[in-house]
Amino acid sequence: MQKINIQFTLFSAFYSPLIATFSGGFLKEEGLDVDWSVASPGTSALDALKEGSAQVVQSALSQGFTALTNGEQSNIRHFAQVNEMDGFFVTAKTPDADFHWRKLEGARVILFGGGQPLVMFKYACHKARIDFDKIDVINVGGAAEMDAAFRNGEADYVQQQGPFPQQLEADGVGHIVAQVGPKVGLCGFSSLAATTDWLATDMAQSFTRAYQKARSYMNTESAAEIARAQQTYFPNIDIAVLTDCIATYQQLGNWSPHIDITSAAYEATLDIYQYAGDLKTRYAYEDVCAAPPAVTR
Repeated sequence: MQKINIQFTLFSAFYSPLIATFSGGFLKEEGLDVDWSVASPGTSALDALKEGSAQVVQSALSQGFTALTNGEQSNIRHFAQVNEMDGFFVTAKTPDADFHWRKLEGARVILFGGGQPLVMFKYACHKARIDFDKIDVINVGGAAEMDAAFRNGEADYVQQQGPFPQQLEADGVGHIVAQVGPKVGLCGFSSLAATTDWLATDMAQSFTRAYQKARSYMNTESAAEIARAQQTYFPNIDIAVLTDCIATYQQLGNWSPHIDITSAAYEATLDIYQYAGDLKTRYAYEDVCAAPPAVTR
């Protein structure tokens, strides 16, 4: 079998369509043996493409914006979507059937300190018509530190990606009160990236066939079966929690069946980053994205 190296920027159930390419056996069906890894904290998975240590990485369109803003002329393109919607949740210490976003004003909220999670959260606050500056923001580090701080009672709310909030609920120490994605709306949230040279290879076609099968599987297979196949990759998460998380993402529509990054999703991402003040130029689609490799048999 031919070896394909895949690197994740972050590894969570949110990226299950990419995980499913190997957990569901689709890469093997295409004659590909996977070697997967997670980028070191503080580094971009795109570096693995530049170094040649990975052929495909899980990334985000915003990484393409950053490179262009820094004047880099890159042969890296984002060629397929992983999520077309933000996948973060707002979890509260206590149940609140009447939660509304204005309750975050004046509350202690553990948030990511920067990057796309914070940009999207600020945009959600904008869409909810609340003043982000009135939130008592708490920054404690990465996902694990944020989870620990909330469990230790250091905040009223926490921003997390699944399956962390579902595990909080299962443990009786938190209650999901909001989803960020519906507030932000359709966008190019997370993506797959590769070099233009690799996208022209037979391996790229084989990977794309596997990924298309994985996307269909994510939308037609039961959450319980997907969770069972992926359980070994999440040893610290209860199988019922993983099932709940995957079912929630299925219902939200994060994993739409098509794999291409649409112009509508791309333009929405530009809008979000312009609102954040992080984007001075609306870069052309082809400067950041490419169509998935044309698949032939």
